[in-house]
Amino acid sequence: MTRVRVEGFTISLDGYGAGPDQDIDNPLGICGTDLHQWLIPTRTFQQTLFGKDGGTTGIDDDFAARGFRNVGAWILGRNMFGPIRGEWPDMNWHGWWGDRPPYQVPVFILTHHARPSIDMEGGTTFHFVTGGIHEALDRARDAAAGKDVRIGGGAATIRQYLREGLIDELHIAISLVLLGRGESLFKDLDLRSLGYECVESVASEKATHVVLRRGAM
Repeated sequence: MTRVRVEGFTISLDGYGAGPDQDIDNPLGICGTDLHQWLIPTRTFQQTLFGKDGGTTGIDDDFAARGFRNVGAWILGRNMFGPIRGEWPDMNWHGWWGDRPPYQVPVFILTHHARPSIDMEGGTTFHFVTGGIHEALDRARDAAAGKDVRIGGGAATIRQYLREGLIDELHIAISLVLLGRGESLFKDLDLRSLGYECVESVASEKATHVVLRRGAM
């Protein structure tokens, strides 16, 4: 059965999933990369993103690795694909990750502006969905072919799916940093009334990993 999951989404101690003033030089906003001190050194990140051997193991790597297991499709907000706003000025931008993105499955990008799909190296295909979160999820479920759908972010995209009760499980990494301002993940959400409960909490040196599940009881 296909589940809808959020994996490894990182927030600061003050609740922000990205810093302010996101642009091409600061894709996660100012100081946003500080959030991922738990993730970047891990073996999973080094192998998946850079094709390198080595990297740290342990709690952080365990959570990073499980985020890629049994995932058949991804959904991303447009900011997770690139810094361009409004109409596409051209078709030259192919995402933050270069020619070989780490997804290696179909990826559905939420946008208001249509664009042809892009086939990338390693099995990633970017599809651009203009019909909203439900259309994107329907298409992702079909593409996943029985595997799970991972909602990659950003915070605004996750909030939309949470409000509709469409996310089955949510892994949040709470990084031991303060951003002061930025994009709040849980702004205006009542997760308790939406049926989410904490089912797991594990701390490492650099983050506390929390798993929320809908209808856990």
